Amino acid sequence: MNQKAFGWSQFNSMPVIGIMRNFKQSDIEKILPLYADSGLNTIEITMNSTGAEQSIQYVRENYGDKLNVGAGTVCTLQDLTNALQAGAQFIVTPIVNVEVIEECKKQSVPIFSGAYTPTEIFTAWNAGADMVKVFPMVGNAIEYIKAVRGPLPHIKLVPTGGVNLQNCGEFFAAGASGVGVGGQLFDNNLIKNNEWSSLADHFSLFAKKVKQIFL
Repeated sequence: MNQKAFGWSQFNSMPVIGIMRNFKQSDIEKILPLYADSGLNTIEITMNSTGAEQSIQYVRENYGDKLNVGAGTVCTLQDLTNALQAGAQFIVTPIVNVEVIEECKKQSVPIFSGAYTPTEIFTAWNAGADMVKVFPMVGNAIEYIKAVRGPLPHIKLVPTGGVNLQNCGEFFAAGASGVGVGGQLFDNNLIKNNEWSSLADHFSLFAKKVKQIFL
C-alpha cells in the first residue's frame, strides 16, 4: 500500500495512541467512526492480533484522512515488513530491537520503541527512536516517569499500560510526551454488550480530558 506519512501535527494535538488487540473486524468497523468523531486520531493495531494486516489496511482505506494507523507488537524485521506492506504509518515495539529501529529510520517511518529501564530507554533513543514507549507501566508509574525524566529530560516518553481517564493528566504533568492506552480506552464490557453510544461518550471524555491539558 502507498505509504502516506504519519501526521505528527495531528498526533501532537492529541497525543493518545489507542491500542487495539484482537478485535473482531465487525467491532472495528463500529468502533472507528466513534473514535474518529471523538477527536482521538491515532490507532495502533497489534501485529499479534488475528487479521492485523487486514485491519490496518481497512483503517488506511476508510479513515486515512482522519486517523494515523500504526502497527504494534513489532518484534522482528519480518513483523516490520508485514506491517509496512499493510500500510502502517508508524511502528510500536514492546522491546528494544535496534535493527527494527534502524530500518524504520532508513525508511523514514516513525518508530516508538518499547523500553523500561533507563539504559533501555537511552539505547532506544540513541538508536533513533522518535519516541520511547515506556512499558510496562506498573507500580508507582507516574513517579517512575518523573524519575526517568530527571537525568533524561530530552527523551520523549510514551508511558503505556496503566494509563486511564483518571490519571492520564498526571502522566502528562510528569513529563510524558504521549500515552498509550488499550483496555482503559476500548472498554471491553461496552464493546461486548454493543453499548456503542456509551463507548462514544467514553472516547469523548478521554479526548476532552487531554484537550484540557494542552489548552
